[in-house]
Amino acid sequence: MSYQALYRKWRPVTFDDVKGQDAIITTLKNQIKTDRIGHAYLFCGTRGTGKTSIAKIFARAVNCEKTKELDGNPCNQCESCKSILNNSSMNIFEIDAASNNGVDNIRDIKEQVEYPPTEGRYKVFIIDEVHMLSVSAFNALLKTLEEPPHYVIFILATTDPQKIPQTILSRCQKYDFRRMTTDVIAGRIKELIEAEGISIDERAINFIAKAGDGSMRDALSLLDKCLAYNTGEELKYKDVLDILGVQDTITYSEFYRKICSGDIEEVVKNLNDMLSSGCEINQIINDFIWYLRNMLLCGSMKENEAILELSDDNFELLKADYKINDKQSIIAMMSVLSELLNRLRFSTQKRILLEVELIKLTSQRGKAVSYAAVRSEKTNQTSYDPRKTQQSYIPVNTNDSSKAVFDTTTSIASQRTDEVKTENEPASRPVNPEQPQRVNTSVSVNASERLSVIRKNWNKLISELMPSNRAVFSDTKLADENGYITVIFRNSINYRVAATNRFENGLTKLGELTREKLGMDISYRARIAKPSEFDAEGELITDEELGMIHFPIDIEN
Repeated sequence: MSYQALYRKWRPVTFDDVKGQDAIITTLKNQIKTDRIGHAYLFCGTRGTGKTSIAKIFARAVNCEKTKELDGNPCNQCESCKSILNNSSMNIFEIDAASNNGVDNIRDIKEQVEYPPTEGRYKVFIIDEVHMLSVSAFNALLKTLEEPPHYVIFILATTDPQKIPQTILSRCQKYDFRRMTTDVIAGRIKELIEAEGISIDERAINFIAKAGDGSMRDALSLLDKCLAYNTGEELKYKDVLDILGVQDTITYSEFYRKICSGDIEEVVKNLNDMLSSGCEINQIINDFIWYLRNMLLCGSMKENEAILELSDDNFELLKADYKINDKQSIIAMMSVLSELLNRLRFSTQKRILLEVELIKLTSQRGKAVSYAAVRSEKTNQTSYDPRKTQQSYIPVNTNDSSKAVFDTTTSIASQRTDEVKTENEPASRPVNPEQPQRVNTSVSVNASERLSVIRKNWNKLISELMPSNRAVFSDTKLADENGYITVIFRNSINYRVAATNRFENGLTKLGELTREKLGMDISYRARIAKPSEFDAEGELITDEELGMIHFPIDIEN
């Protein structure tokens, strides 16, 4: 006999063999024992959670002669059970709606419904992926599903219940199958390898269970793949990582620390090592985002919770990593990587895009560790002081010639000589980005000049912010709307980060910097970009951009 995949060989044959769906199993067994069997069932849930397996067990149990003696389980020994197991029964019909989704297929079912079972008590129709049926097919099934003969049971299985008409849903008993936990999958794997006489490292079992992502079938398929790599020997944790082309938590911890330290060369080397080991770019980004998610949760929890699905060692590691940076920095990093995933779908140069984003993140977060240290030492310092950065500015000829200020190329430079705010002046008022305040300027300039000055110095302004906020404000545009200076965000996540962090280092901090460096007292407001607002920008080259080109261009009139 040819080799049979583990998920087929070890498919559950009784209700007691099914793992992770205890509530559903108990309900179905009680219905069988009390003869309260419904005529239509809808099994909903993600792949590999046991929908089809339970449907087949249920079909055997309702026709089994000894089921009540076995607590609702089929005996799998009587003639009815054997014929169903051998796929020779005339009472069980399994239809794949993904490839048989037309009206004619439903008409065939309706014809079969008219005849009573030749053996046993019930005819059972199992329709898998039922959401793939056409509208006409659903309509053809409707009347039969509502009032079938007493000897007919319909079991509909789907991974997408939202696509099923309400008229069908209302006629079925609906059961939602849960995604299986890592512990449940790992326990089942241990049972199988013991029965198969296979030796596997404990960490390897847990990793395969986690990689199954809630699906028992996926986990067993991965186990099959790993066993083929290392036949006759103990399967090690490192072997599993190599086969599946993924990295463990320690690798991503080192990767994260290199980014926070600002070591661009090491970050690029680490990325190259991961790619050389066989990891896909999308997989690296997804796993790194998941690592950052776990880090955020670890920083918020005192003890290792089941939701994390982490070992105690990894929990302590992520908790230590969480202290390296502030929460907003981690959220901003996740936002950048999530946005990158969307762009990679349409790119043919995925590696270049990833390297560029990593270099940006590393450059922006080079001072994150030092800032965290300063903040812990000086707990009474509530805001980040931009004057302590190494930013260099073009000096302006003022009374205080030693003061370094931003470059202002409009007439405002000559007007602000005696109007620069002092260092001890209180911070600007808190800003609500959804209910902005009117802009007040300490310099008499019109709106166009004011906006022009801010635009020219925008990059320097945001470079004074904490590393986490630089990324948030990097992809924005400015506008003067009804007397307000508005920061327009392309990304809704960045907008929310800026809005929630405005008092510490967001919009309010920009107002302080604008007052200090440009001599203008401005309260900023923020909003999310309207559809196509950014798309239209950048298609035309401005005169200012044209002047930056380093070779002559002849313009024809």
